[in-house]
Amino acid sequence: MTTTTLAVLVPLLPFLGAAAGLLLGRTAPGFVRPLAVLPPLASLALAVLVAVRQGGGTAVDAHTELTPTGSVPIELALHIDGFAALVAVLVAFVAACVQIYSTGYLRDDPRYPSYAALVSLFTSAMLLVVYSGDLIVLLVGWEVMGICSYFLVGHYWETPEARAASLKAFLVTKLGDVPFLIGLFALAADAGSFRITRVLGAVASGGIGHPTVIALLLLAGVAGKSAQFPLHTWLPDAMAGPTPVSALIHAATMVAAGVYFVARLLPLFEASRAAMVVLAVMAAVTMTGSALAALAQDDIKRVLAYSTIGQLGYMTGALAVGDRGAAVFHLLSHGAFKALLFLAAGAVIHATGTNSLAAMSRMRGLRDRVPDAYWTMTVALLALAAIPPFSGFFSKESVLGAAEHVTSGHTGHAPGAAGWIVLVAGLVTALLTAAYATRLWLLAFRGRGAEAPDHGRQPLAMTVVLWVLAVPSLAFGGLAYRSLPGWFDGGGLTPTPLTSILGTGLALVGGLLTYGAWQRTAALAARVPLGAVAAHPEEDAGLVEAEAIAAHEPAYGDIASAPDPADPGRLLLGPLHRYAAAGFRLDAVYSALFVRPVQAGASLVRFLDREVVDTYVGGAAALPRLLGAAVRRAQTGNVQTYVSALLAGTVVLAVAVLLVATGV
Repeated sequence: MTTTTLAVLVPLLPFLGAAAGLLLGRTAPGFVRPLAVLPPLASLALAVLVAVRQGGGTAVDAHTELTPTGSVPIELALHIDGFAALVAVLVAFVAACVQIYSTGYLRDDPRYPSYAALVSLFTSAMLLVVYSGDLIVLLVGWEVMGICSYFLVGHYWETPEARAASLKAFLVTKLGDVPFLIGLFALAADAGSFRITRVLGAVASGGIGHPTVIALLLLAGVAGKSAQFPLHTWLPDAMAGPTPVSALIHAATMVAAGVYFVARLLPLFEASRAAMVVLAVMAAVTMTGSALAALAQDDIKRVLAYSTIGQLGYMTGALAVGDRGAAVFHLLSHGAFKALLFLAAGAVIHATGTNSLAAMSRMRGLRDRVPDAYWTMTVALLALAAIPPFSGFFSKESVLGAAEHVTSGHTGHAPGAAGWIVLVAGLVTALLTAAYATRLWLLAFRGRGAEAPDHGRQPLAMTVVLWVLAVPSLAFGGLAYRSLPGWFDGGGLTPTPLTSILGTGLALVGGLLTYGAWQRTAALAARVPLGAVAAHPEEDAGLVEAEAIAAHEPAYGDIASAPDPADPGRLLLGPLHRYAAAGFRLDAVYSALFVRPVQAGASLVRFLDREVVDTYVGGAAALPRLLGAAVRRAQTGNVQTYVSALLAGTVVLAVAVLLVATGV
């Protein structure tokens, strides 16, 4: 079987599994789980085989015209280089883990058949994006992922949070997709083709007339899909969906699609120095802002959501300095440990029985109750904090090393300003990342909140997946940084001494500061009876709050809902905490700038339609209505009345004729 045929089967098998799952979900429920698990496993095996055959060498290209358009042709094309081959393996691997994990996590969910089918369709769409060699076919996968995310985030549609989150995710990403679509058509019009290889050829020959405008239009779609500032606000709210869906979206599909897209078309962005600086600024703001927000969140999944936004910022930062090898290396590494973080968090939530108890300040005794989640999440958090020798260290240092390389003037692919922006923001984010990772670990597994109900041990399927994902989280970076350059552009991924020392040192400082703050607040809070909290726990007061807790009445009715006052995030952030906890109130800003004006405009249109347009329409109908009423009154049904009217009319006509005849 040829490599092209195998590559076609990789996205096709999950698609067929999704179709079969939707058809047989009700009539043959016994086939649902096999149809959920086997297609992604088979797709994983084929993706690995395709990667082995491709071997980081010459790209595999195949194409056929999909439909005659009369102008720019649309082709069903495959383009599989080292980037595509490895990212496809990641997507299939994480999807298979999520499907296996979900058989235990959602074993009692009545809507599991539709959930499993949508996850398979989601996987197929992302694989289509990865392997596609034509921008229109890529767009199809891009948009299918959008609708799948809408349904999966809203899986628990009974809750208003899930309904609002799914709608927000759909609308915000569509807001970015509109300029993205315009940019795609403008790019194809200049290049004369939607084929990615021909587009890149046109870029190399200077055939793109307005690269800055096109790059910025495309960046809008990337910002929406990959949750980058300013279109990142949908991702934390998307935590209302099932935890395995969060793992899939954050680790290997939707949010990774934007980064992968820029990596595929990086020469286009490099053709515009302005676009590269914009990309660097976007990455820097995303990294630092999301890290600060993560340090203030109480819900464990929202911490991980902001963490994803920040790590995607590292990837876009690597692209901003012209190193797509470092960007995809971090994408691969992040995919493993972020999937592990979410699935371990799912084990914690499963142990407590409900998503409503995902608040870290209300956790206690989980280290002994969920030991598998404890140990595997510890590995993943160390990888997230970029502590050597865990995988995150090597991939994150490759990004910082690439930025440092640009600042020294050793490359002409990116402006020096972009290198400085990414390097400084990346180092600051390294400190903040270690801080919120340490805080999550302390509050989740060593917190003093009320102990939640114990819902027993986790299913074996969940536990096995956690340990499977722990292996690449620990070992992938150390094994890959030497071998991956041959699969990418040949650039080095070896950590540089300067950024390694700075990054690791700042990470250790962030972890130690958080631990010290936790110890201090815990000592103060130890004097407070468990369950006593400030009357307004959302207002930050740092240590003052911890010392004054005993003076307030409990704000919660029972001990189970009492938050842990020993939160180091409040002490570390100080007055900034209340703003960081609210995501710096960007939703309120967008509501004031966009939502309310649109609603006011809609109200004005509704008023004009009701009071002006309807008035004219009503007036035009009034006269015929009055005439009809008059005629209707004349129809009495009395024969004598009709005869009398006939005689009276005859008399009137006779008199009129007589008067005319006599000339009066």
